[in-house]
Amino acid sequence: MRRPWTREWPTWLVVIAVYGGYVALTWFHAAIPWYVAVPLGALLIGWHSSLQHEIIHGHPTGRRELDTALGAIPLSIWLPYVLYRTSHLRHHRNRHLTCPIEDPESYYVTAATWNRLSPGARGVLIAHRTLLGRLLLGPALAMAGTWVSQARRIAAGDRASLRMWAVHLVLVALVLGWAIGVAGVPVWMYAAWVYLGLSLTLVRSFAEHRPHPASDQRTAVVDRAPLFGLLFLHNNLHVAHHARPGLPWYRLPELARTMDARGIAARGAGLYHGYAKLAARHLLRPLDHPVHPAQAGSAVTTDLRPTPGKGTGPSVAA
Repeated sequence: MRRPWTREWPTWLVVIAVYGGYVALTWFHAAIPWYVAVPLGALLIGWHSSLQHEIIHGHPTGRRELDTALGAIPLSIWLPYVLYRTSHLRHHRNRHLTCPIEDPESYYVTAATWNRLSPGARGVLIAHRTLLGRLLLGPALAMAGTWVSQARRIAAGDRASLRMWAVHLVLVALVLGWAIGVAGVPVWMYAAWVYLGLSLTLVRSFAEHRPHPASDQRTAVVDRAPLFGLLFLHNNLHVAHHARPGLPWYRLPELARTMDARGIAARGAGLYHGYAKLAARHLLRPLDHPVHPAQAGSAVTTDLRPTPGKGTGPSVAA
């Protein structure tokens, strides 16, 4: 839906902050200590991912061509915006949330896949269900999985994928031409921005969805997160986003209160009072088993099943 530009001024401020901050950081990076420049770059890349997510849902203009032009600038370089948009919109079929076959953003696997894996690969998937594992391994697994699957599609003759990647690589060349060729950002520093920026994004998605018989209770909430809330554009209030995916980010807190998103999350996928509480519980402890419970059978170790009680996720008290 097309909308007046002035109505979306909070999103335009984010657009200016992300792209303006990126240009400023790349240009002045040499004047900043590396231990400051690296986390700043990671924050901007992570914030840009949140902005792309907002743009996918029709903001700030509701005009697909213009919104795509804003979102397709590949600061993170590894993922084409068009592929992200296609995959994410499929993820919003709420009846399929968490299904390893139907949900392209599911972190679960089928029992058949699990049974084919080596012990080492199973260990990687279990480690990936911890927050520390998601931070350290998640970016590499996401990039490798995307690139391998896309390479197979192109090798099988998918011309649409080939065209998409051709356009994306041209845009990547322009971004890196500016950052590395003109501004002189070291390759290692840009790589750190991309990897750590994706790690930050994966903090948001770590506990977003858990299996539950009711599809409207498969989504979690992390409240009491003012800084991460801004970084994630309030997608920590994820129940509200899945209830109204077209609602702009700055209206999600109001909707979350109105619909009692916290109560829904507490009865289902989980309510966490801050990312520090989430980290305290799951930094080293798996959130649950990688095999989707509907697929589990005898393949799942019982001590890693979803937390029993109300719903499948814990409500972490303050």
